[in-house]
Amino acid sequence: MPQARLCSCWGGRVLPLLLAHVCYLLLGATVFQLLEKQAEAQSRDQVQFEKLRFLENYTCLDQRALEQFVQVIMEAWVKGVNPKGNSTNPSNWDFGSSFFFAGTVVTTIGYGNLAPSTEAGQVFCVFYALVGIPLNVVFLNHLGAGLHGHLATLERWEEQPRRSQLLQILGLALFLTLGTLVILIFPPMVFSHVEGWSFGEGFYFAFITLSTIGFGDYVVGTDPSKHYISVYRSLAAIWILLGLAWLALILPLGPLLLHRCSQLWLLSRGLSLKDRGAPGMDGLPRPQKIPISA
Repeated sequence: MPQARLCSCWGGRVLPLLLAHVCYLLLGATVFQLLEKQAEAQSRDQVQFEKLRFLENYTCLDQRALEQFVQVIMEAWVKGVNPKGNSTNPSNWDFGSSFFFAGTVVTTIGYGNLAPSTEAGQVFCVFYALVGIPLNVVFLNHLGAGLHGHLATLERWEEQPRRSQLLQILGLALFLTLGTLVILIFPPMVFSHVEGWSFGEGFYFAFITLSTIGFGDYVVGTDPSKHYISVYRSLAAIWILLGLAWLALILPLGPLLLHRCSQLWLLSRGLSLKDRGAPGMDGLPRPQKIPISA
């Protein structure tokens, strides 16, 4: 009996989801390959052309010396040192940058452009993440639970007049709209202005960050040619925490808002037909309540 139940669960739910997941990965791989492979080949050719032109202009260097110099630059880049500029570039490990890095650790973003290079720093990072990641998860879960408690009155919304129901829906929609502007629209505009990005690049950075993907191709406060305020990256880390908290808040609100709108539309449609004397609408069933918390 347990084996039959396991086979039924595997065939009925797990296998279709697995196939859909694999197909989605295959689709993503195909699209990314079509979009990016040609651009990568052009970049490779451009690098080789620049290296050859550099050797032609500086005949005192040979190919081996140039490759050694490139290796030094690559090692510096891996350690988070930007090869542009000089030794007066801002440190990647001042307090603001360290605070930003700590935020990327506990939120599991991990841009990849900066990492501890000392053995002591790597060991501390492991234990810091072991404590910080669960702490961040607990914080976000409690924040979402707090919203559920604050919106518990919405479970009794069917007992309220239609005007109050409409006001509650408008209030939720306004709350979602303002939060989206504050978290997802205004910060990309600020980042675009400070970093010299387009708004599309700023929004891309915001989404990749708050979704905790963290590619590392766009990171704030890393251009050595710009003079940032000392708390710039610290403010960015605070924005990340607030953005993740905002996502934890709105995830239950989206389905709730759609459900309430559909209920209100059904009630309004039923009442309007009832007023016209439509047959069969006197016994219109009331939509069942769906609890906010699962």
